[in-house]
Amino acid sequence: MSTRGYAASKKLLTGLIGAPIAHSASPAMHERAAEALGLRGHYQLIEVAGADATGLSMMLEGVRRLGFAGVNVTYPYKEAVVPLLDALAPGAAAMGAVNTVVVKDGRLTGHNTDTTGFARAVAPLLAPTGNAIALIGAGGVGKAIAFALASLDVTDIRIFDREPARAETLAGLLSRQGGARVAATVEDALAGATGLVNGTPVGMLPNRGMPVPATLLHERLWVADAVYSPLITPLLAAARERGAKIMTGRELAIYQAADAFALFTGLAPSTEVMGEAFDEVMVARSSAYHAA
Repeated sequence: MSTRGYAASKKLLTGLIGAPIAHSASPAMHERAAEALGLRGHYQLIEVAGADATGLSMMLEGVRRLGFAGVNVTYPYKEAVVPLLDALAPGAAAMGAVNTVVVKDGRLTGHNTDTTGFARAVAPLLAPTGNAIALIGAGGVGKAIAFALASLDVTDIRIFDREPARAETLAGLLSRQGGARVAATVEDALAGATGLVNGTPVGMLPNRGMPVPATLLHERLWVADAVYSPLITPLLAAARERGAKIMTGRELAIYQAADAFALFTGLAPSTEVMGEAFDEVMVARSSAYHAA
């Protein structure tokens, strides 16, 4: 890979746009990965709630002009930034959602490493054939998860969203790959499913809700959550109590960050180093939460 000059300059400025993001483990992961590669990295949290298109454009213009190699984008702006960028990678264009913006030659290009990251994380849970996955949420993260599942040849994806139009849109985007349908209820989505994925913010601290009733969880189901704060969400706790195999948001967080870092720099970071940084943040946060 090209180093794009970062190894020579030893400086790397990246960041995250979203709200709320004070809980993010991204600064620790990216800065530790940079350090391991001999770079002096700074990862800036850019937390602005309720930004409209004008506000987002101003933030992106700052990213363009202030020496950023790129930024990550999280809730609630993964879809809103799409029309504000200069170009989109094919995968991001197909789903209409971006979580990584790379700055190169003054141009902003959108990518989606949630897709590649989730595909890497979920692959061990999938059976060789016959996977039927209930996906809760069709927003930015839900889109990435759906495309990741489709890339792994999952042909039975049941999409439920509280806004049916969003689920319809996502099913339509996946129509060329086949196998995705809109579920009228969470019960419909989970009927006969082998896996369940939460692609919504429900369960992220301070929220303690669940995206599906605990009564629908059972031991023949694996359950994954994109939320990682807390690591064991109410959904995952309930699933584990009922004997289901669970996957926390840890692997998604690490793999999407590693793929974004590679896009920012042209360098391959250590996922082991990023994982250690992530775990340290989670331990510190858990200690602070229980001490409060």
